[in-house]
Amino acid sequence: MTCARALRSFLFSALAGGLAAGCVSVARPSFPIVDAGLAVTRAEAGVSGLRALRAEARVDQRGQRGRVRGTVLMFVERTPRVRFDVMTQFGPIAILTSDATRFAYSDLREKRYLTGLTCPKNIARLLGVPLSVEETARFLLGATPLLATGAQQVVWNADGFYRVTRRGSDAGRQELDLAVYPEDMALPAAQQRLYLLRSELYAASGKTTWRVTYDQHQSLHSGGTEVLAPYRVRVEEPASGSDTIIRFKEIVLNPKIPDQAFTQTLRAGMLQEEASCE
Repeated sequence: MTCARALRSFLFSALAGGLAAGCVSVARPSFPIVDAGLAVTRAEAGVSGLRALRAEARVDQRGQRGRVRGTVLMFVERTPRVRFDVMTQFGPIAILTSDATRFAYSDLREKRYLTGLTCPKNIARLLGVPLSVEETARFLLGATPLLATGAQQVVWNADGFYRVTRRGSDAGRQELDLAVYPEDMALPAAQQRLYLLRSELYAASGKTTWRVTYDQHQSLHSGGTEVLAPYRVRVEEPASGSDTIIRFKEIVLNPKIPDQAFTQTLRAGMLQEEASCE
């Protein structure tokens, strides 16, 4: 983590103290979490009540197709189901939907309508990152897929967060950076609310498979529960050169979304094609 990010974390946590030159070491909680399983459970609990979101975001994507930027309207459900409408001032130019099983993608400029199974390759047709629809939904809801593990550990990082390391059976590993809600710094470990700053999956070779970072958190409320929602999500896949930054302009938590929002039908004048997952 850079000095600048460490300083932002310090200010956000509202921890009093003099700001010396260089990085600032953030005091750990009064009762630090020492059980990695508890840390993961507390972070999962923080977003467990988020079933869905409706949002508007600016998406900046760099990848094999070059750089693509635009406004995206999205519906995301944990079930998982997703819908992304890429907008211009004249209306949508591309729409991607998945009801967890069937995928559809309307390219309104090229008049192409692709349908097929929901798979990472098809999700990547719009987002540029080959993720499953479940992974996509969890990332956008401020959560993360978890590597199956038999060994994990947690340490307090002086930059102001817990770092959980989970080791998989194939020698891969996952790192999670989890921050504490500012008002919970003096609470017992089992009562601390945590939120995600980074989730990174490493292959057995030590190279990054994917990395997701979350920042610019804002306090939102859902059903009487406070949630620190990330307003900036960055998803990177180094192997493909894919780098997608999502900057939310508006987020509505747990809206009622009609089922038909996650499906599409062929529009007049468009050519239908099968979207392969191979």
